[in-house]
Amino acid sequence: MKIDGNEIRPGNVIEHQNRLWRAVKTQHVKPGKGGAFLQVELKDIRDGTKLNERFRSSESVERVRLEQKEYQYLFSDDTSHTFMDQENYEQVSLGSNVLDEEQSRFLQDGMIVQIETYEDEPIGVELPERVTLEVVEADPVVKGQTATSSYKPATLENGVRIQVPPHIEAGTAVVVSTVDATYVERARG
Repeated sequence: MKIDGNEIRPGNVIEHQNRLWRAVKTQHVKPGKGGAFLQVELKDIRDGTKLNERFRSSESVERVRLEQKEYQYLFSDDTSHTFMDQENYEQVSLGSNVLDEEQSRFLQDGMIVQIETYEDEPIGVELPERVTLEVVEADPVVKGQTATSSYKPATLENGVRIQVPPHIEAGTAVVVSTVDATYVERARG
C-alpha cells in the first residue's frame, strides 16, 4: 500500500531500496530553506542494520502489511526460542535475528506474543507492552534524597537492572514496560 513519505510512523514496515525496514524513530524537520521533510531512522528487518533517511511529502513509499498471529512462548535454548501456534499447535523456533536480546529478556513461560510474518517468513515478535516481574535486589535508600524524583537501581528476577522508586524493596512485584525496560508501577494484588 503506497503512503506519502511524511505519513511514516514508528513501527511501520516499509519497502525501501528493495529491502524491508521498520521505522524506529521519526522526526518532522522544517529547515529555514527548502521544503519540510520527515527524518526517519530505519532498521533492516532481516539483518538489523540501521539507516537514516529523509522522506518528503511528495515522495511515496510502499508500506508493507505483515501477517500477525498469536503464539505462546514455550522455551529457549542456546540458539533459539520456541513458540506454539495457538490455532493448530504447530511449533516454530526463532533465532536472535528475529527476536533480539533486549526482547528475549522479557519472555515468560506461557506468554502470548504476536509473531509477524512476511510471505510466510517470520520477521518480528511483538511482546505484550507490560510484564510483571519480581525485584530480587534493590539498593537501599540514600538518606536525604527527596521522594519526588529520586529513583534507585534494582535488579529484576530476569537479571534486568532498572530504576525504581525508593519505596520498592526486594520481593516486591513491579510492572515493567517491555518497550524500554522502565518501571511503570507496583503490581497490584
